[in-house]
Amino acid sequence: MIRSEVIQSIAPVIRDHLVVCNIGLPSQELFMHDDQPSNFYMLGTMGLASSIGLGLALSQKAKVVAIDGDGSILTNLGTLPTIANNPADNFVLLIIDNGSYGSTGDQPTYAGRKTSLAKVAEACGCENVFECPAEETAKVLEQALGSDRMTIIVSKCKSGNVPVDVIELDPVVIAHRFREEVARRNS
Repeated sequence: MIRSEVIQSIAPVIRDHLVVCNIGLPSQELFMHDDQPSNFYMLGTMGLASSIGLGLALSQKAKVVAIDGDGSILTNLGTLPTIANNPADNFVLLIIDNGSYGSTGDQPTYAGRKTSLAKVAEACGCENVFECPAEETAKVLEQALGSDRMTIIVSKCKSGNVPVDVIELDPVVIAHRFREEVARRNS
């Protein structure tokens, strides 16, 4: 499976939750497979989906899923110790690890070589970390959302992209509808 197929497989699992999705192709793929007002599409700020997701989880009670990539996590490694030291049991970080910077041309990352992001997360103090093959991601994510325990999932998939359109929604519209969903779920 490639990242787009992983995102398509998890769309039914995350549909009822607040989702912060990584910059570039992952956001475009989620938009293509299952656009929801509860999805916050990152159109800039590489490496911050996990940090924004954690902040959102800490600030309210609804479940939050942050979808990030190995390249973005490697760009902002400081997010993993921050997550470990600020636990939020309504937060799940899904790292889709395709071993490449998929949005910029599939240049290899160190996660595709020797670096294990699951082991890095554990070394940072994260306690509930799972690495799974792409085909098991939806099942592992569903279990994590049912556990009421902060969880980090590293989904190992193949590198590769599918053609996707750009997200035509204005960033102001994306933010507005997402804020309304956050407010609705916490009322």
